[in-house]
Amino acid sequence: MKIITEFPRAVEETPDLRIALSDGCTLSARVWMPEDAGDDPVPAILEFLPYRKRDGTAVRDALTHPYFAGHGYACLRVDMRGNGDSDGLMEDEYSAQELSDACEVIAWAAAQGWCNGRVGMMGISWGGFNGLQVAALAPPALKAVVTLCSTVDRYADDIHYKGGCLLNENLGWGATMWAYSSRPPDPALRNDWRELWHARLEAEPFLPETWLRHQSRDDYWKHGSVCEDYAALKAKVMAVGGWGDSYKNAVPQIVEHLPGARGIVGPWVHKYPHFAVPEPRIGFLQEALRWWDRWLKDVDTGVEDDSAYAMYLMDGVRPASWYAERPGRWIAEERWPSPRISEVEMPLGAGTLHAPETGAVVRPDFEVPLASPQHCGAEGGEFCAIWLGPEMPGDQRTDDAFSACFDTAPMAATDIVGAPVLKLRIASDRPQTQLAVRLNHVHPDGASTRITWGVLNLSRRNSMAAPEPLVPGEAVEVEVPLDHIAYRLPEGHRLRVAVSTAYWPTIWPAPEAVSVTITGGALSLPVRAATGEGDEVTFPGPESAKPLEQREIRPAAHVRRTETDRQTGTVTLVIEDDFGEAENLDHGLITGGVARERWSIHPDDPLSARGETHWTEVVERDGLRLRTETFAEMSCDVATFFLRGRLEAWEGDRLVYEREVDEAVPRDYM
Repeated sequence: MKIITEFPRAVEETPDLRIALSDGCTLSARVWMPEDAGDDPVPAILEFLPYRKRDGTAVRDALTHPYFAGHGYACLRVDMRGNGDSDGLMEDEYSAQELSDACEVIAWAAAQGWCNGRVGMMGISWGGFNGLQVAALAPPALKAVVTLCSTVDRYADDIHYKGGCLLNENLGWGATMWAYSSRPPDPALRNDWRELWHARLEAEPFLPETWLRHQSRDDYWKHGSVCEDYAALKAKVMAVGGWGDSYKNAVPQIVEHLPGARGIVGPWVHKYPHFAVPEPRIGFLQEALRWWDRWLKDVDTGVEDDSAYAMYLMDGVRPASWYAERPGRWIAEERWPSPRISEVEMPLGAGTLHAPETGAVVRPDFEVPLASPQHCGAEGGEFCAIWLGPEMPGDQRTDDAFSACFDTAPMAATDIVGAPVLKLRIASDRPQTQLAVRLNHVHPDGASTRITWGVLNLSRRNSMAAPEPLVPGEAVEVEVPLDHIAYRLPEGHRLRVAVSTAYWPTIWPAPEAVSVTITGGALSLPVRAATGEGDEVTFPGPESAKPLEQREIRPAAHVRRTETDRQTGTVTLVIEDDFGEAENLDHGLITGGVARERWSIHPDDPLSARGETHWTEVVERDGLRLRTETFAEMSCDVATFFLRGRLEAWEGDRLVYEREVDEAVPRDYM
């Protein structure tokens, strides 16, 4: 990455600017802007997050915000209410209060003498979500949004539920936020840091419980889901995602439904594209700057002539739990859906998947029984790859052995671009059944690479809002949509559809072990017509501002291992993410953290499922060492989910606060 140190306009930074809201709450902002903005006003760019500007996002902020400021923007990195160095208490993610606060900050920024009255909003993940949600409220000064790794549907495409199935990230990320938001402010910035810290500890919500009490797509999830009314978004939106990330579906949906939107999806995990992996990276900051200049400064940068949707078409490669680079090429579409993509219908047979060109006769009267062990899914990788450890899906052969597999003959080179859909005719012996579907690339030696995947809770086959159980033994027709992807199957390789009744530890299991019979189906495969070789769109190389200077105290380390108890038969995935510890040499704050997870299940017993997390977060300054320890666990019986949590706060070796949570939540066809 090219480091830029000289910019068109000299930049000044304000590390802790206070913004007073109408209800008396004061938010803390870190601001970069041109030194002469008072004489030559500039647009403002807001990034509004709970992840702590002082430490949590400081490394990436240093690369990004001074770059925009040097090109004539005022960049505001604001800690949300109840987080970092801001006042107040946080209720939930994307609450009405959060979005209202963001609108107030936008109006405040637009009214400042250094601002030209126009504001943009940018962010990845949480900041990508609330950028779209705030845009749907149409604050007058908000003219443009750059959203990364985000969603348009909080129920169907976030970390809580997928295909009506309960994602274990609901516990995992809820535990993460419990740890993140329970940390104290920087004692150097607030004399009342201890009082504010204890108020947060007392009020900190245990979000896994909140989210688990909404197991269907009700009004709770419709709030903040911009797919409910795309027309409400008046700001111009550029959406960015990565095929290695869990948030890849929003980009094509935004391009399809928002006039003038632009979409870019690369091979990346959950990171900004100028420093993301796998490579190739792109000059994201230059692309964003073109967007800002056009919609916040009225400069003709040519963005309206760009292709609506640019995708990195990944070459099919061997399975690996981590990739430093993905070979492939950039392709582009003028509109989405694209007329260059055809839906190819591939019927299922008894263990076979037929491409139309084979001319094979497909027997419609087959029966394939299926009863996956509960630990099927162990090679699924992390639901949301973000920590840069061995998080990608591994060789799928292990999970394939526990699945009903339908294979093609060796195929011609095929560009799969879009969202495949599997149609099935299926009967179950239980009223509550879940299906996981993987589309895999099978290599000549048998290695199996996951291309894309999807899951479906069959009680929500007709409606995510109004579940209805199956009638045991009665055949039903269902459709399982898979995630969007751009992937080239090499010539002579095969496709495999793998169907299982479990996908642990990605989704929580159904309450009973299930046996199903598949008696028909077909894969709808989106295939892009051949357009030659070489990139159809090019991007500049990655640039950034000067990296943050830090002193490493403890290096980061990441562990993923599977343990099998030979006596009990229980299988456990153990995750240990040590994020290390470092001192920020700009202001001297020392921070560090460790996350630990255990996901256990017995292959024969879905009620043995258990998730456990333990987070440690440390903040240290001038000999004062502050630490939070959070513990969360989840188990179940046939009718109920059981959640337990513990929050501890320490000053040095002294326990200064503790609280426990113990909740039971009824299962709602889940």
